[in-house]
Amino acid sequence: MDGGDLATWVGSTFAAIAAGATLWTLKSQRDQIGEQRTFIGEQTRFMDEQRQNLELERAELRAAAEDRRSAQARQVRMHAKKYGARLDGTGQGATPDDHWGVTVQNGSDASLHQLDVRFGDAHLASEVYEWPAYELGNLRAAVGERLSRPVFLLGPRRAVRFVSQQWTGPTLHNNRPTLYFTDDGGVRWSLDMQGDLAEAPDSPQ
Repeated sequence: MDGGDLATWVGSTFAAIAAGATLWTLKSQRDQIGEQRTFIGEQTRFMDEQRQNLELERAELRAAAEDRRSAQARQVRMHAKKYGARLDGTGQGATPDDHWGVTVQNGSDASLHQLDVRFGDAHLASEVYEWPAYELGNLRAAVGERLSRPVFLLGPRRAVRFVSQQWTGPTLHNNRPTLYFTDDGGVRWSLDMQGDLAEAPDSPQ
């Protein structure tokens, strides 16, 4: 092998080695990039799972807090019924129904505050009385002391009766009652005849 052939062979050999090293380096880099992408993908999935878990935990905490917030309010009951004048002593209306009687019962272990009933959009109770607790359906229950509205305080396991003004039949039907009250935590609520309970930013004046 003469000098020229040797130099060519050596150069070719080194070129091949360099090319192989380059290919190996590129493959190694591709492998590393692939591993990094896999790691990043796994970390992203892990972080997504953690985020979803945190959102679920927060939702559960919010639900629990809301449940605690409304716990007392959900123990308040309102029983509304149309009445006429009771003239025959039997407990039945002897005249057509012309007014609402609304009994409110505090079934909780804490007091309620600022209770009032609105009939329709604008009408307020004309009379308010103390009422025997746990006798919501008792038509013959004797009314107690007359109170002023709004009722400032209703103690635990106590009841009160709100009475509307007198109306004709259609007007009576269209002025259904809604109870407003403040719980012992200072939250204002409304409760309608269907039992729908909601926070009440507005209240009767």
